[in-house]
Amino acid sequence: MRAAATWFLDQPTLPRHESLKLWYQDFEGFLRHLMPAIEVFAAGLPEDDVPARVAMVGVGEAQRRLDEPQAAGLLGEARRVQRLARSIVALCDHHDALRGASMCLACDKPIAAGQASLPYARATPSGGAQQSGRIHAACMGAGRPAADCP
Repeated sequence: MRAAATWFLDQPTLPRHESLKLWYQDFEGFLRHLMPAIEVFAAGLPEDDVPARVAMVGVGEAQRRLDEPQAAGLLGEARRVQRLARSIVALCDHHDALRGASMCLACDKPIAAGQASLPYARATPSGGAQQSGRIHAACMGAGRPAADCP
């Protein structure tokens, strides 16, 4: 779902209203599944654990975004769905951090211990900021997953 949310955020044009409804339903359903999973991970960590506290702030922000009423007009509704997509990307990152997992930024698959990977940074859809992490060595190249990516 992180890849779908990132793809949605990268779109230069507005989708049709019917498509926005479907994106909203998918994003909402995924967030309602992901938020409790993060809460479970965070509950198992010490109260002063910074990544857990930050993840819980992200869960609160995602809940506020889920509680937003439907926006007026296509642009308003597209922005509301974009906010949900940003919450998905952020919460997936928090989930991975709490699990101790490292995900490939190109193919969104786990990077196994000992698997060849490289540092990677790219611009995010929210503009200007960098998303840094790791990428499978097999995914390095055209900026998309390689055919032989694990």
